[in-house]
Formats: sequence, structure tokens, C-alpha cells
Amino acid sequence: MSKWSAEKAHKWYKNQEWLIGANFLPSSAINQLEMFQPETFDERTIKAELKMANALGFNSVRVYLHDLLWDIKKEFLVNFEKFLFICDRENIKPMIVLFDDCHRSNPKLGKQFLPLKGIHNSGWSQSPGHEIVKEIHEGKLDQLPRLKKFIQEILSLYIEDERILLWDIYNEPGQFGIGENSLELLQHVWEWALEVRPSQPLTSCMHGSIGEKIIELNKENSDIITFHAYESKNLESIINELLEIERPIICTEYMAREFGTTFEFSLPIFKKNNIGCYNWGLVAGKSQTHFGWETILNLKESVRKKDFIFENEGIPEPKVWFHDIYRKDGSPYDQKEINFIKNFLKKSPKKDFLSKN
Repeated sequence: MSKWSAEKAHKWYKNQEWLIGANFLPSSAINQLEMFQPETFDERTIKAELKMANALGFNSVRVYLHDLLWDIKKEFLVNFEKFLFICDRENIKPMIVLFDDCHRSNPKLGKQFLPLKGIHNSGWSQSPGHEIVKEIHEGKLDQLPRLKKFIQEILSLYIEDERILLWDIYNEPGQFGIGENSLELLQHVWEWALEVRPSQPLTSCMHGSIGEKIIELNKENSDIITFHAYESKNLESIINELLEIERPIICTEYMAREFGTTFEFSLPIFKKNNIGCYNWGLVAGKSQTHFGWETILNLKESVRKKDFIFENEGIPEPKVWFHDIYRKDGSPYDQKEINFIKNFLKKSPKKDFLSKN
């Protein structure tokens, strides 16, 4: 099977509402493993926070899975079904991410890291992890059957499921120093996904990935073009470049207040160009993505000092939030920002077909 024609991609996109949502991790989870493992699956928090997303006017969320969850497939699927049910009840269609090159290597099931105080995404886990990615690059292929099974079984299981919006098969391949070592795994993942060819579109981002061959491979295979843009100075130039591809476009990561991609700046641009958009973060929690990226540089120092947040301690709060919208108690970081989003979405018709075709 092959990727969709441009005509089919545009037809699918025109049948959607204008897509707006957030990259979603419940505030009680530090990473995608903790979100779905049976010991830590927090249905109550997921219900409450997706209800907040709905009330804001969001109609989608972007959610990460992990290949290790397939090692506890039965337990994971029970929780994934609960998650899909909650999304459906709140009229939210999730975009599902399968692999990811960002943050901590060497992921493991079971008890996850405690957050490091004030450190952006200190416990997020790569999937399958740079060690395995490098092994595949070097021709050691013993992990491929397991990874193929994960990809193809979950795509086959939900091949016609209308609750799922889209599959983002590999987030930011090449990031965190792995570079084009990710190319071989990415090639396999595209082959596996296209063999199943689910009814939902497939994508992997262009801007946000690292390496010319990786970016070109994603461009060649993606049904829908996706990208990441955190700096306001680059947003419109990236959009103008991608519009030349003449396929529907979705920004799957944006909104870093420090870099100017605020809701007030970004939403009018996305709407004008009929580009779906997913900011990073909804409720500030254990991932602490309301702190900026630069805090990652303090990770080793924080570990040395054992500067942890334990469960009975509060989550610290920077003066200016980098990502995220709400606190755990439901109060907004910035009420004016909330008012802008709600008013902007009220003025936007449910369906807005501003296709450049």
C-alpha cells in the first residue's frame, strides 16, 4: 500500500472541524509509560483534564504511546480503551504518537523517575530509545520483530476506529543528538505502517526532525504534512514553505511564550492558513513543561544534589510559564489568555475550509 493521494488527503481534512488541541499528558504522570501503566493510570485526572480541554474549545489532543506498553498489552489496552472512551465523550479526537527520540534513553517499565525540581520534562522516555536506534543503524536487528509487532498490531487493532484522528508514527526522529542514525528505524516504521495502511492518515513531522534524509523521507510518505514551530520569527516562513507541498498541514507542536509563539500570535496565523494546531501542554504537572528547555541543562547538577520533588511536595512555578495553560487545581496561568482562546474559537465557524487548492 502507498500513501494517500493529495486529493484524498484534502477530502479527509475538509471533513474535519478546524483542528485545535494540546499535546496531552495528565498532570499526575511524568511520562507516557506512567500515563498508561496499570499501577499509575489515573482515570479521574484524565477525565477532569480532558473536560477542561473541551470547555476551552479544543477538539483534539496529541498523545504519546510507548513500545514497552506492548509488553503489557492486555493491561495497556484496557486503559487505552478507557482513554478513548473519555475522549469520545468529550468530543475530542486524539492523534496518537508511536515512537519518539526525545529525552531520557533506556526506558523501562515499572516505577518511573520522580520529577527533578524545576526541570523541564525530566522523566520523559524515548521510544524505543537511542541505544536500540543505534543498534539498528549498525545492523543489529534483533529488536526489529518486537518493534514491528507493536506498530502493526496496534495499527491493525484500530485500523477502522473513528475515535482516532491520525497516527504520528515517529516524533522528531534525529533529535537529542541521535541524528541520521534514526534513518534506518524510520524507514522500517514507514514500511510497517504502510503495510497495514490504516483508515486514518499517517504522518511524521518535517520541521522538528533532524537530518535531510529523515525530513525527505517523512515528506515523501506522510499523508498529512506536520511540523513543529516554537519561535515566532520562523512560523510564517515555515508555513509558506510547506504550503508549496499542496497537502493539508498541521502544526503538532507550538506555543513557547518565551519565544513569542503565544496563542495571541499563533492562532490567527494558523486559522488564516487553515492549519490545525496543537500547543504543548494543558495542565502543569509532573512533567514540568511550564519550565523552559534550558533547565534540562541543569539535569546532572540536580541529580547530584538529589533535588527531587516527592509526592507530598508541591510543583514549583516559574514566573513566566514556557508551556501549559492550567494549574492542577483548574486555575489558569493567565486568565486573559484563556479569554482570548475562548473568544477566538467562538468567532471561528465549526468548519472553515480555507484550502489553498
